[in-house]
This record gives sequence, structure tokens and C-alpha cells, in this order.
Amino acid sequence: MASTCHFAVLSSFLFFLLVSPSFSLPLCTDSTAPFTPNVSLTFCPYNGTNCCDGADDLLLKNQFESMNISDPACASLLKSSICSKCDPFSAELFRVKSNPRMVPVLCNSTVGNSDFCTQIWNTCQNVSIMNSPFAAIIKGQGGQPSGSNFTKLTDFWQSKTDFCSVYGGENEEGGVCFNGGPVVLTNKTEASSIPVSGLCLEKIGNGSYLDMAAHPDGSGRAFFSNQQGRIWLATIPKQGSGGTLTLDESSPFLDLTDEVHFDTQFGMMGIAFHPNFTKNGRFFASFNCDKSDWPGCGGRCSCNSDVNCDPTKLPSDSGALPCQYQTVIAEFAVDGSSADQPAKATKASPSEVRRIFTMGLPFTSHHGGQILFGPADGYLYLMMGDGGGPSGTSDPYNFSQNKKSLLGKIIRLDVDNIPSGAEISKLGLWGNYSIPSDNPYKEDNDLQPEIWALGMRNPWRCSFDSERPSYFMCADVGQDTYEEVDIITKGGNYGWRVYEGPSLYNAPSSPGGNTSAASIKPIFPVMGYRHSDVSSKVGSASITGGFFYRSTTDPCMTGRYLYTDLYAGAMWAGVETPENSGNFNTSKITFSCAPNSPIACDSRPGNSLPSLGYIFSFGQDNDKDIYLLTSSGVYRVVPPSRCNYTCAKENVTNTGSPGPTTSSPKSQAFGLRRLSIKNLAILCCGLVLFLMGIL
Repeated sequence: MASTCHFAVLSSFLFFLLVSPSFSLPLCTDSTAPFTPNVSLTFCPYNGTNCCDGADDLLLKNQFESMNISDPACASLLKSSICSKCDPFSAELFRVKSNPRMVPVLCNSTVGNSDFCTQIWNTCQNVSIMNSPFAAIIKGQGGQPSGSNFTKLTDFWQSKTDFCSVYGGENEEGGVCFNGGPVVLTNKTEASSIPVSGLCLEKIGNGSYLDMAAHPDGSGRAFFSNQQGRIWLATIPKQGSGGTLTLDESSPFLDLTDEVHFDTQFGMMGIAFHPNFTKNGRFFASFNCDKSDWPGCGGRCSCNSDVNCDPTKLPSDSGALPCQYQTVIAEFAVDGSSADQPAKATKASPSEVRRIFTMGLPFTSHHGGQILFGPADGYLYLMMGDGGGPSGTSDPYNFSQNKKSLLGKIIRLDVDNIPSGAEISKLGLWGNYSIPSDNPYKEDNDLQPEIWALGMRNPWRCSFDSERPSYFMCADVGQDTYEEVDIITKGGNYGWRVYEGPSLYNAPSSPGGNTSAASIKPIFPVMGYRHSDVSSKVGSASITGGFFYRSTTDPCMTGRYLYTDLYAGAMWAGVETPENSGNFNTSKITFSCAPNSPIACDSRPGNSLPSLGYIFSFGQDNDKDIYLLTSSGVYRVVPPSRCNYTCAKENVTNTGSPGPTTSSPKSQAFGLRRLSIKNLAILCCGLVLFLMGIL
């Protein structure tokens, strides 16, 4: 009995460690995106996009040969298991965010003997294996077992049930497990099965804002900021109430207009509230300043010797000197009277708590500037453009591909652990922050440590999916032909200026040199559109990224990623097929304004479609309702029936305010969907014994 209980504790404890949240999209074990290797793999049977290059392939071959397996059938199964490290879903298979594994999660149907876990047990249980990966989890808890003794599965596991309770996982609800070959997802997606006839909008505000952030307290309030440098705290009317946005234009939450340099390409670009704002009152603003007007603006120039750039030789742009204008992230806090209850604050102190980041801009365009906190990691992300170029050129100095430059990058900072001034100077940081330990410079020593991803042109509006935080979506403004949407992953290279969208780009001017296509592993866009789709109507094109629709207000829009064009007023919806595959189909969607909109919508000349003007940004509130921030006002997505659109899933008797959106059972499960009743029993037994031991 003691031996059985000991095994129950061990097996349940191990299984508990191996359960983790689903990554939900193709990712490699180091959390980077799959890529297409320059040469074909010779040992592992993975072709096209995967997670291995030639060096990885050779390492896996050596690992396999060191196992010295005499039985050919068992050898074949274990080779396929080892090679699954190359699978585009290997991060999901090997669970590296909880505990590294030597073998993948093996598909285990728990019914019959046809599943892969059973196959390995039946074939290999009595086969001697040197340095067995199945012994590693016991002897080294993730590392290789000590010594070089041969081991058998039966040396450690009493039965197939015991073995598969630790190494097996059920392939259900979109879960990923290894079944002997490349992972294949079921071809299903909730969004694609629901027809969409159109997107219905109502106008709730006349103000023109550039960014919106839901109040961190979960209430029906949100912060709105404009390009000139003001932030307002507003109350959002409930769905179906007929109300309008409530804010006092004359009394902003914060006014930074004296510090912010406002022009067509400049201003306050983004706001972000600390995840613990309701306790600490901290928030952040990203803006541009002019050091010739404000002494507090000055910072280091992005054109410097580290990136082989001489600012004295840069041509002036629109009359501005190189690095006259700066990108700034500054930290602020609620005013002193609200320090004890930040959630109730209606004003902020105009004095900076600290300057987080300051960098001089080489030219007067393409500097992005949005900031976001990662919902899963709590780090601050800055979306930085390539810096533009003189006379309409773009990135002539190839900053986006220069790993020592922060231009054309997604930057990831830790603003909770602030080093001392001496440390900042020693580390060569651009301000008051520290570097997250898992930033990709650890894998690529050539990268500046702040960099999370590179190869961006001018990212304009990024968002994390509220249901699947691993889906970090960024729209990147194109140059001549293509506007794109990318899934941002750790260390990902999104191609610019080697590629524009999916096509090679030939730069007209390259004083900073070029990067060869063969030297990078580009990640191509998952969605986008060509300028020819819109520019013939408006003479230009510039993408504005949005959100995955997660509100209950329009159930037929659920799961679709919405994005638009700044100028054209066209709107697209992307549907992932199969779900969690990272593959999207997109289509234009029509939209109109509800006849009973609280504020009458201006119509386009000659038709009934609303005249939105320039579409600057999307917003999302705490109910996950979606907003459009435009030059003509603030619009909200409302139930489709209000525009006489048909949605089979809409409850037309309840078109009022939806309740707060909760995570789906799948996202709440955190991988526990893999637990069968038998596994759950083992887990419970182990936990009970563990607690008894403590008590």
C-alpha cells in the first residue's frame, strides 16, 4: 500500500507540473516563431516551416543514436518523438513554460489501444534504452539521468495506465498532443461557422482621440487621450441606454500639452495603466517632444556609433535637425489626494514620477509610439517605427534590421525593477527600467537587450487577445504596396526592409547598407491588403490595427480580428482556420450606423454609410466592447439588429448592455482539460497525501 501511495503521489505531482496554459498558436520551445530553414532537414522528417535548422537536426540525430535502441520498432517510435522538437507546435508539446520535458505530450485517448502513448508502451516497455528520456523526469526532473545505464519503461512504471498518466494527454478542445507525426489541428473554428451580414455602429462622442484604455478597476469607465497631449477619464454609457460618452473636456485627468510636441506625425502616441493601478496609481504616457523648445526633452540620438550612424551626416528632414525630436515614455501617478485610493482618482499629478525612456529620432516620421502592458507577463511593450527618412524615403539606414538599433522594433521593458543611475549608465540603458530575463538577447547575443521583435516599419496599433494572450497582434504600415497584420513572437523578424509584406523590397536608397534575404528568417504577415484595394479611392493607404472581437454584444463577430484603413474607411475581419493554427482568412465587412444612434452619424455623400473620417485607433472596454476612435468622433459596435443586420445567434429581446465578458471554459482550464477522470483521481490522491505530510 505504501509503495502504491508513493507512486500515486509521484505520478500526480509530475502530472500537475506538466499541466500549463495552452500557447494556442504555433511556437517553438524557446517561444520563438517557426521558420523555414535554408536547408532541408536530413534526420527529422519536417519540411517547410518548422522549429529546427540543420544544427538542431544534427543534435537530435546524435541524441537518438546515443540511446542505442536495439529494437527497430521501438527505435522508430522514439525517433519520431524526439523529432517532434521540430514541430511548429513544439512549445505546446514540450510545456517549457512550466517544466522542460525530454519527450512530448503523447496522445492518449484512454479508449482502446490505438493511441500513441499506448503504442510506445506496448512496443518499448521491455526494450533497453540508454539515457532514456522517460527516466529523466524521475532521476533529474527534466535533465538527463545520471550515468549511462540502460533502462526499461518497466523499471519505473508498473503499467501502461501509470506511464500514460504522466506522459499522455488527450487531444480534445483544441489541445495539442503528439500522435507520431506533425501536429494537425482539427479544421474547425467557431467564428467561420457564423455568417456575418455587417457591423453595426452607434456614435457616442464627438471628440477626436488617439488612444483609449479601459479603467483597470473593471468599471464602465475608460481613459481617452488625444494627440495634443491630454488624457480624460470618461464614463461609458451602457449598451442600449441611448446615452453618450460622459467627460468634461475642460477638466482633463492629465494635461501634458506644454511638454508634448504636436504636429501631423508627432504628439501623445499612447497611454498605459499599470496592472496594479488600483493599488499603486501608476500609469505611463508615450509622447514626442522637441528638445529645442523644452530642455527636459533631450536624450541620446538613435543615430549613433553603436549602429554605425553619424548624426552630423544625416540629411535634415522637413527643416528639422536629426534627433531634434524625441520619443519619450514617462511615468505619472494620481494626485496626492487620491494616493490611498487610486481607483477613485479623477486627477493625476502633472509632474513626472520618472522618465522611463528617451530616444532621439533621426527623421520626422515612422516612430510608432504605442505602449501596452503584456497581460501574461506584466512587462511594458513599446512599438517603435523605423524612423522614416528624408524626402519620403523609408529607413534608408536599415535601422529595422540593425540589431543594435531600437528603431523598427517591438521593445519590452521591466518598469517594476528600476536599477540605480550607475547601473543604467553601466548597462547602456535608455532610461529607468530593467531588462526582462527572458528577452531574446539571451538567445541572440547580437540583439540589444530591450528588443522583443524586429523588422517593423511603423507598427500602428497592436493588441493582445483577451482570451489568448499569446496572440499579440500588430498592424504594420506599408511602404508602396502592402499593409500587414503580424502575430508578434519572441525574437521574431518581420522582414522590413528586406520584405514589404510577403514580397521582396528593393530600396531606392541604401546609405546604411542592405540585409540579404538569405541572412534572416522572416515571419510573413497573417493578414493584410494591397494598396490597390483602397488607394484608387483615397490616394493613399495606412493600416490601423484592432482587436479580436470578444464581446457578447455581436455574437456573430466573436473570434474575428478587426482592422481598418486610416484613410479609406474600409474594414476587414480575419477568421482563423483552423482555430489556433495561426492561419487566417480575411474579408471586407460592410458597416453602417444605427438609425437610433445617440449622436447622429454623418453620412457619406451619395449613400447611407457613416462618414467616419480618419480612423485613428480601435478601443476596447471592460465588457470587451469595441470602439472606433476617429476624426469625426467615437463609435461603438452595437447589436447587429439595430442596423437590420441578421445574426442567428443574437438574442433580439436582449440588446442592452452585456455583462462582463468572462474567459471561456477552455481558457480557464489552463490545460486541465487533459485530465481524465483517472488522472484527476490520481492527482487528488497525491494532493491529499501531500497535505497530510505537511500537516
